Parts: sequence; C-alpha cells; structure tokens
Amino acid sequence: MNKVILMGRLTRDPEVRYSQGDNPVAVANFSLAVDRRFKRDNEPTADFINCVAFGKQGEFAEKYLRKGTKMVVTGRIQTRNYTNRDDVKVYVTEVVVEEFEFAESKAVSDANTSIGSTSPSPEPKADAGDGFMNIPDGIDEELPFN
Repeated sequence: MNKVILMGRLTRDPEVRYSQGDNPVAVANFSLAVDRRFKRDNEPTADFINCVAFGKQGEFAEKYLRKGTKMVVTGRIQTRNYTNRDDVKVYVTEVVVEEFEFAESKAVSDANTSIGSTSPSPEPKADAGDGFMNIPDGIDEELPFN
C-alpha cells in the first residue's frame, strides 16, 4: 500500500504548466512545509515535501492555492529519475496528489498571512482544572457545532 497524508503550509505559489497535445492537462508543482512531531534542541523543524497535482487538481491548485495556505494532502509517493543537461542522473521523490482540502478557514488563513496584522488571535484561557480548554470570546462562528 502506498498512501500518504500530509498537513502543512505551501512554501510558494504553485507552478502550473499544461501538457502538449489535443487535450492539455494541468500539472501543478508545489511544496508543503510539514512540521516534525519531535523538535531538535527545542527548535521547531519542518520537512519540505514536493507535491505534484494533475488535471482537475492541478487546475484547482492554480486557481485557489497560494503561499502560506494550510492544506491537507492525500496521495501516493512516487520516485522517478532523469538525466539533466549536464549528463547527471537526478532522482526525484514527490507526492502525487489524489485529494486535498483546506485545513483552516479563509478568515484564519488571511489573518495568518496578512502583513502587519494588528489583531492577534485570542489566546485560549487556562483550563479550569476539569481538563477542558475554555473557548475564547468571539470565536463561536468558527465552531462546527453550537
């Protein structure tokens, strides 16, 4: 079985090109910065995973994905190789995207990527000793339930 699920932020806008021929197919290349679960020397670390999306997913990436967007990507790992112009064999490992979805709301995404944002996200209040976190005021609309 070859199945990959990643959650991370786009490191740059997708690069999209179209194949040649009668029925051109969109091919979108982008990379995700995926946080590592364990930190080295208490410093956050990330892996930068190359992804490629074909067809409708490639068109979607071109239209809606931008640098900093938090995404969940499902796909499969693919390896390939080619010989470059300098006659050097290059090996590539990438995730072929089968599905993806946004991992945060547009409002949160805009707040995270806006420059000079003056309204930081409210910090959650400490738990009241019952093991549950208190929900900050004004965040009710973002909850999937009431």
